Amino acid sequence: MSDLPRKAVTRTAKLAALPLGFAGRATWGLGKRIVGESAEIVGRELQQRTAEQLFKVLGELKGGAMKFGQALSVFESALPEEVAGPYRAALTKLQEAAPPMPTRTVHGVLEERLGEDWRELFLEFEEKPSAAASIGQVHRAVWHDGREVAVKVQYPGAGEALLSDLTQLSRFARLLGPLIPGMDIKPLIAELRDRVSEELDYALEAQAQQVHAEEFEGDPDVVVPAVVHQCDQVLVTEWMNGIPLSEVIADGTQEQRDRAGQLLARFLFSGPARTGLLHADPHPGNFRLLPADPDRKGDWRLGVLDFGTVDRLPGGLPTPIGDSLRMTLDGDAEAVYELLRTEGFVKESIELDPDAVLDYLVPIIEPAQVDEFTFSRGWMRSQAARIADPRSPAHQLGKQLNLPPAYLLIHRVTLSTIGVLCQLGATVRLRDELEEWLPGFVPEDEYEEFLDEEDPAAEA
Repeated sequence: MSDLPRKAVTRTAKLAALPLGFAGRATWGLGKRIVGESAEIVGRELQQRTAEQLFKVLGELKGGAMKFGQALSVFESALPEEVAGPYRAALTKLQEAAPPMPTRTVHGVLEERLGEDWRELFLEFEEKPSAAASIGQVHRAVWHDGREVAVKVQYPGAGEALLSDLTQLSRFARLLGPLIPGMDIKPLIAELRDRVSEELDYALEAQAQQVHAEEFEGDPDVVVPAVVHQCDQVLVTEWMNGIPLSEVIADGTQEQRDRAGQLLARFLFSGPARTGLLHADPHPGNFRLLPADPDRKGDWRLGVLDFGTVDRLPGGLPTPIGDSLRMTLDGDAEAVYELLRTEGFVKESIELDPDAVLDYLVPIIEPAQVDEFTFSRGWMRSQAARIADPRSPAHQLGKQLNLPPAYLLIHRVTLSTIGVLCQLGATVRLRDELEEWLPGFVPEDEYEEFLDEEDPAAEA
């Protein structure tokens, strides 16, 4: 038996205590306001104390608690620096590590899934995990053919823990709202719940990873480890060295930050176009910065891990995303509004001013308006504050917009990636990636001309 189900009562108690703590601090905050402290100062203190308790609890647990914490961690850029600063280390830890499984539990899973002679499959097997995440941990090993491999072992009872944690968290999701300005927590938790079965299915993960590994084989910019072996609760892939993106965020050079940011944006938009799949778990723990291939000219490369959550997009990213982005950049308010209505972002029962919708969107797409854009925590905070402030027109309009289910995961992945770019403080030529990979961003006739320029032989 794993530690997860055995400690179910303890897990539930820790998560259940969170809203009680929030309520206690709210009472404390009311008292502070009564004695004359400003609402802004009290609100900031409340936010800081809430963050402290939340991150502490999420950092102690695996399962859905850690999965939720990882999803939140990429949005720390939206928090005021005095709130996020003290807990950045705790958030980073959520992306890279969790308490490991007991060795006997690991051996039990490997014996059950690979057979009693499982050790014969490996020339070497490191007992101490190299990484421990929300539903499994990774051991470094050498496969019987001499390849260095990563052996991912799923925690027994992981599915039960994921669902239990997310159910518990969803009960007080509204209390977490003020923690991440401008973000609705409840749909995030609901979407994580919907993905649980996929995340637990290592066969699906192996399939998605192998599709990416084959498509990006030999790519000068992106590296995906190949799948070596897969069975229930065990996934063996080629080992990949490199600098975790969390380390680049913490103390990487500006060159590393910019390169990582450019490649992260490239992978976000090129992945669906090339594989029909969207990597849907873009937190820094799932990426590495690798040195250039010595056999090729080039620069740092981006290593990509963990394909447990993907969105299946056979035609790549939906063309209306590119169309609406282009129209917004062109300032065509009426066309943007009609497209948003057609796609379900504006419900039929609601009437909005097209110019107001355009005003709402333009600041968000600022990175696509220029040849290169420097993402920063300050920019992220300004966007979050604009949308979160109940007095602002952006907040009022945003409440009336709808997010169709087909776009939910794409929306979260895009926001998460932007969050990581802001953590990196990267200067990125985003428009270049949009022009090359996002359907609809370049009008079809111009795109054909672009392809002809790229490949003169096509005209012959």
